[in-house]
Amino acid sequence: MRRSGLLVWEILQKLAKMVDEGVSTQDLEAAAEKMMSDAGAKPAFKGYYTASAGSKYPYVLCTSVNEQIVHGMPSKTKLKKGDIVSIDTGVQLNGYFGDSAITVPVGEISEPTKKLLNVTKESLEMAIDKARAGNRLFDICGTVEQHVVENGFSVVREMVGHGIGTKLHEDPQIPNYVDRRNENPRLKEGMVLAIEPMVNAGAADMRVLPDKWTAVTKDGSVSAHFEHCVAVTENGPWVLTRP
Repeated sequence: MRRSGLLVWEILQKLAKMVDEGVSTQDLEAAAEKMMSDAGAKPAFKGYYTASAGSKYPYVLCTSVNEQIVHGMPSKTKLKKGDIVSIDTGVQLNGYFGDSAITVPVGEISEPTKKLLNVTKESLEMAIDKARAGNRLFDICGTVEQHVVENGFSVVREMVGHGIGTKLHEDPQIPNYVDRRNENPRLKEGMVLAIEPMVNAGAADMRVLPDKWTAVTKDGSVSAHFEHCVAVTENGPWVLTRP
């Protein structure tokens, strides 16, 4: 899993450097697909089927721009100065999955949007620190929720993080808020968790576009997304998707 995680990190770092005014998300898609092929890895997202969409996802990246929260599809539309683009991708290498996401500014962005990106990233780092044997799942969920809400933003409730391993999505589901109706398992050594805060500048409400994949904020506010795969070890949390 470490190998697949580092490949995802390497791909995202290269894509982040490509992000610029006039670049299309389709350009990012083409670059990512080539990097995966060159590394002998299979894309985790391309061909992934969900019953809610009723179709297989057609791309190796999810590229969600501005008010798009997650599952935005690459297109020929060019990025503009002041946009933000969330790039989410995953690979399967030697039977194991890696999955990670970053949100990248296009040139100079507004101060409120800078704060949104910083708070989302901070909430992920704080949640990673809770991925320790003996803690409970809600320690992760509640940490994200508290930091986001204290800073005046909102967490998306319909989309969640997940366990990961020989499948892209495994138990447990990892919401970015505490839902008492859900189970609250104790974290154990050997678990690997894909923790992924999705944070809206405005209200938490979302809707899915007619393509049945792209999730957007209902109020049109911008949204940020960061994700890492984290192993629970005897020495504490080990982030598999960065050096």
